[in-house]
Amino acid sequence: MVEITGHTRVFAILGDPIAQVKTPQVLHPEFARHGFDGVVVPMQVAPENLATLVAGLKGLKNFGGMIVTVPHKTAIVALCDEVAPHAALIGAANCIRREADGRLVATMLDGLGYVAGMRRHGIEPKGKSLYLAGAGGAANAIAFAFAEAGITRLTIANRTRARSDDLARRLATLRPDLPVSTEPASPAGHDLVINATSLGMKEGDAPPLDFAALTADQIVGEVIMAPEMTPLLIAAKAKGCRIHLGKPMLEAQIDLFLQHLRVTA
Repeated sequence: MVEITGHTRVFAILGDPIAQVKTPQVLHPEFARHGFDGVVVPMQVAPENLATLVAGLKGLKNFGGMIVTVPHKTAIVALCDEVAPHAALIGAANCIRREADGRLVATMLDGLGYVAGMRRHGIEPKGKSLYLAGAGGAANAIAFAFAEAGITRLTIANRTRARSDDLARRLATLRPDLPVSTEPASPAGHDLVINATSLGMKEGDAPPLDFAALTADQIVGEVIMAPEMTPLLIAAKAKGCRIHLGKPMLEAQIDLFLQHLRVTA
């Protein structure tokens, strides 16, 4: 059990919804392992109240920073005082440190965590084609990380085409040689299929992609951690696909979180 005292450094995880988050359960043992007196508090905040909450948190002297999840990863960037160059290019952030003077310093670790999590499970993205569902904060980070990892082709499928096109334009500054399509398309013919939307988190959600188009030679992954087996992963497993859960993305980011939040050197 985490003991909270007047010396405890307080961190937040911001999201809406918030019940699905696993970050406190993962970070608290790491704080204990490093002898760090800290606690992570889930905070459910609606998008229209995000700026008000963040302004208040900046004024808390014992506040150390925050982890940001759906749907705030894009909006949080404009509320921070300093943004890492790669996070600015991605247009999203998920880990923010509060400095002693109240300044908020943001970075984005989702994409790096997703690639690292796949590699830990023996999946190498280099040389593979990727179908990515979504163009929000996590999807942007994943697209950039997989482009850096050496994928050969990318299809971005998002309900709002303008967001896909904007992501494709920014990716071209990093990988002008990477073929990127934002045309509505089937996941068929891609080596990797990743859902980077929140669809599948709630019962009754629309499918993030065409499950019927999946084939047994594909690797199908999720960013969603709860439920662990989303409708996409259940459908993919039934098709004989190799599946990749959402949690390894978080697990692979832990050391990076600790460094940015200055829990460790």
